[in-house]
Amino acid sequence: MALIEAKPNTLEQTGRARTISLKNVLYATDFSETSEAALPYAGAICRRFGSTLHVVHVISDASLLLMTGGVDYVSMGTIYEDAHTEAQEKLQQIANRLDGIPLRSYVQHGQVWKNLDSIIAEIGVDLLVVGTHGRTGLGKLLLGSVAEDILRHAGCPVLTVGPEVAGHARLPVYHGKSRDLAPVDLDLERIVYATDFAPASVIVAPVAVKLAEEFESQLTLLHVFEGYENLGERPGPIEEGIRRLQELVPRNARLAYAPETVMQFGTAADVIVKVAGEREADLIVLGAHPTVGTTHLPWTTVHQVVAHASCPVLTVRE
Repeated sequence: MALIEAKPNTLEQTGRARTISLKNVLYATDFSETSEAALPYAGAICRRFGSTLHVVHVISDASLLLMTGGVDYVSMGTIYEDAHTEAQEKLQQIANRLDGIPLRSYVQHGQVWKNLDSIIAEIGVDLLVVGTHGRTGLGKLLLGSVAEDILRHAGCPVLTVGPEVAGHARLPVYHGKSRDLAPVDLDLERIVYATDFAPASVIVAPVAVKLAEEFESQLTLLHVFEGYENLGERPGPIEEGIRRLQELVPRNARLAYAPETVMQFGTAADVIVKVAGEREADLIVLGAHPTVGTTHLPWTTVHQVVAHASCPVLTVRE
């Protein structure tokens, strides 16, 4: 997994060996306020890791029809050309705000996820950054399908900035050129990693640990009991759960603080959001299964966490 593979001789300014490598970061935008909220994270990550930022906007026929109210076939070509020109201008504005960051921009036409997937495969994306409004129900079906496709199918880790991100976890959106204000830094003081102990925990947990090492974060390891069965067994499920959480952290991990283990009862999404909020977390890390329709945590749980978390959510493919 590229996110945690770094050359042993790669050093940070502190002189410590860097264990995280992010060569190519992809930022997908539709130029909405939702997408704008995710841009500072993409920029800050690229500054931190010396990454190249790839910014992509996909023009879909459906979006053109919604904007125009329906047109004939002959007019569609002209409308697309206008949309393409406008998109290029907006991408240049983004580039102007990100002075000093290596950047490539793309304007594509067609289905959003297919275009993103093609770019991910072509350039070897290490991280995809996206903003989402987090709608549920019919609104999600109409307006949230792109984010859902990304979370379900992306073969690389995805950082999602939802609508409830607030407090110090919310980076300021920059307007104008980057020289107008100091660059935004990414500071992950507290990270929450939630797991249901699926076999892939051994793949996802190291990402949370490496991030905690990189940023010298306080790491919280969380498991949520959604049922109350077998509480009287020995060893008890709580004690057993704590042991399994502790085993997810290697003995040679170079953490600035002793990791915290938390076991709670309730609905997984609600508890994850609550625990992250109480700890004023800067990031939640979750696992995602590559098979369509299933996830390390159930899809509904992942979606609800993204929609309601007060900090960004990193989903890592198992």
